[in-house]
Amino acid sequence: MIEVAREVREAAAVVALETTLVAHGFPPGDGVAVGVESERRVRAGGATPATIGVIDGTIRVGLSEEELERFDASARKVGARDLAAATVQGGVGATTVGGTLAVCRKVGIAVLATGGLGGVHRGWAEHPDVSSDLLELARTRSLIVSAGVKSLLDVPATLELLETLAVPVLGFRTDELPLFYSARGGPPVSARVESAEEAAGIARAHWELGGGGVLLARPPDESLDDVEPLIEEALRVADERGVHGQDVTPFVLSFLHERSGGRTLRANRELVLSNASLAAGVAVHLSSTSD
Repeated sequence: MIEVAREVREAAAVVALETTLVAHGFPPGDGVAVGVESERRVRAGGATPATIGVIDGTIRVGLSEEELERFDASARKVGARDLAAATVQGGVGATTVGGTLAVCRKVGIAVLATGGLGGVHRGWAEHPDVSSDLLELARTRSLIVSAGVKSLLDVPATLELLETLAVPVLGFRTDELPLFYSARGGPPVSARVESAEEAAGIARAHWELGGGGVLLARPPDESLDDVEPLIEEALRVADERGVHGQDVTPFVLSFLHERSGGRTLRANRELVLSNASLAAGVAVHLSSTSD
């Protein structure tokens, strides 16, 4: 059911990468290029990439570039609840953050890099919609590097739920949670760290105390502070067109990329790659202090 690439099995420092980002996070064709470059950034940082996805009934931990090219817009979106069905029913399944974390928990990978974490959606009081990413993070001894949570979410509510789930939210050289495209304006993080080494040390101490997941939030290098009105418009249009559930994120991303003249697409790409580099540093420090 799970096949781990030999390179990943033999590596000391490993960074998991999801495939939903490849299949649904970018325009057709761009996602694979981002996935390949993310792997290159992880290697450049001294770690081994483990891109995770479901291919023909097998959960693959570590993909070749040829295999990665199969993760296009037709790929099934696979969260933790969907892994069993995807393995039995076959085809190509692109793992979400939550699905990737579930596999990490099974095979023992301690670091994951992504763009943004899922969480509590806006309007949750009227229409409850909370990503399973949060529960999977809380129950997995893994550190996620992201640019905060996805921009279309209710960020304060998501942070409150992370506190309830006892998930430390570390700000990488920042005191406030990044808002995905924007570096500033989010609620305060639970602790600030200045280096990958410091983040690794806190994660290891958290796990030794019996804790689960840790979120390391890295602000984007290019802060787009005028995107919020576009996000609100995108969500309104999605609701008018009956776009709900797992289809909301790719719809909003596509809307933003088009209406911003490609600025959000460039920012999204760069923050994903920068997160991969930082994750590699954390993985290397975790491996150097492992028992």
